[in-house]
Amino acid sequence: MTPAIDAHVRLDTHPTHPSAVQAVLTGTQAHIALVALEAANWSVAATNVLVLARIDHEEPHWADEAAQHLRAGGITVEITPRLQKAIDEGWSWPNYPMPWCTRSEIREVSQQAQKIHDDIRYGRLLIHAHDGHTTIAVGTYLDRGGKSVYLHGEDHLRQVADTFDSPAKALTAFEKVHTATMRPGPAPLTDTEHDAIAARSVFDVTTAKSEPSRPEPETVPIHLADTGDHDALLGTFVDAHGEFEKWRTWSDDTTHVILESQTLCIERVHETDPRETAWTVAAYETPVSDRMWHLTATGTTPAPILQTLLHHLAEGDTWDTAVGSPVNENTVTTATKPLTDAGWKHTVDGRWIRWTNPSRDAGIQFDAFAAQQHSSTLATWTIWAGPSIDHPTWSVTASPYTPSTLLADLTETLAHGTGTRHTRPAPTAHGSPSIQVAPALPTRGTGRIRG
Repeated sequence: MTPAIDAHVRLDTHPTHPSAVQAVLTGTQAHIALVALEAANWSVAATNVLVLARIDHEEPHWADEAAQHLRAGGITVEITPRLQKAIDEGWSWPNYPMPWCTRSEIREVSQQAQKIHDDIRYGRLLIHAHDGHTTIAVGTYLDRGGKSVYLHGEDHLRQVADTFDSPAKALTAFEKVHTATMRPGPAPLTDTEHDAIAARSVFDVTTAKSEPSRPEPETVPIHLADTGDHDALLGTFVDAHGEFEKWRTWSDDTTHVILESQTLCIERVHETDPRETAWTVAAYETPVSDRMWHLTATGTTPAPILQTLLHHLAEGDTWDTAVGSPVNENTVTTATKPLTDAGWKHTVDGRWIRWTNPSRDAGIQFDAFAAQQHSSTLATWTIWAGPSIDHPTWSVTASPYTPSTLLADLTETLAHGTGTRHTRPAPTAHGSPSIQVAPALPTRGTGRIRG
């Protein structure tokens, strides 16, 4: 029997980058897990935080493989429900150029491409030249007896098309075919490669050390995380989901993202007070019907919370709900189960039920009266963080018929998720972080999405 090791690894989806995975390590022997993950090409992003970011979007699969190896070695591994869901769903490439390949064969092609990418990234494969108009390149391995290779394709489709005994022979053959378009060195990074670099850099302490004015990022509970780049988050979402169309208003202050069926609308207001409504999501039964439900988020909402929201919306009919479905006890239980499982306590105050975390700086409120008023501007659900619900640092509000599965995803992230923070609040007289008190937040949307 393998002896137990005092190391715990928590695997979760990356807070801001689709498909990437993060690992948070704890325990007196966490270094053992760290070494094992580094050997599997995970990148150290901060103290006991690693990121797996690939160019084939297969991170959930390889995270599952890593979990199995760690457990076999006596290390405790926790996989969050949303990552487990991504593992179970898998990834499929639309319009894959080799349709005859099975799923396992596609993964093998991607793995070979990933190895080429990693060899270039770590300096094991030196690229001499590329074709300026195509994805063809030539290079030499520095650790394989000087073998030179001819590369075709990019990202998850890059392959070794030919091999040569020496760089001179490889370059001669390359120049013969690509004389007019030959360019020195590697080709510019693709969007996918840029995304992988960004995912690995989110927690990059090296960058922070080179700028004395900026503190090193620290991993914190989601409700304390930095706001992040909301516009970049929305742009990444639209790029990854072709069924959504995006455009900005003539005044350039608002972006609308509409599902192709015109039954779901995301509105992002760019120029607004950080603590006022900056996001509004609205769902409709048909393109011409009234709103079934809507949800708003303030401009200070941490990016990982919005990432969870967008991930849920991208799942298609999972955000849908039957018109007229009343809020009942089962709805409330489903929406708040992650909080109950995490040990959050709840109190009843008249028409309000409130769940609060142990440090009492984050929570969720359910308004039983508002839940019965379909056309009311009152918020049925309010997720918040800060000094109190009346003076939150950020908040998310939702109407009566917001799907309980969506709310459960948000509360799961609130209860268990982690993010990064670059500024550490100064301690108060009691030794706890102080949070700037903000004005009370509005509970209604901007009015731009039809009601």
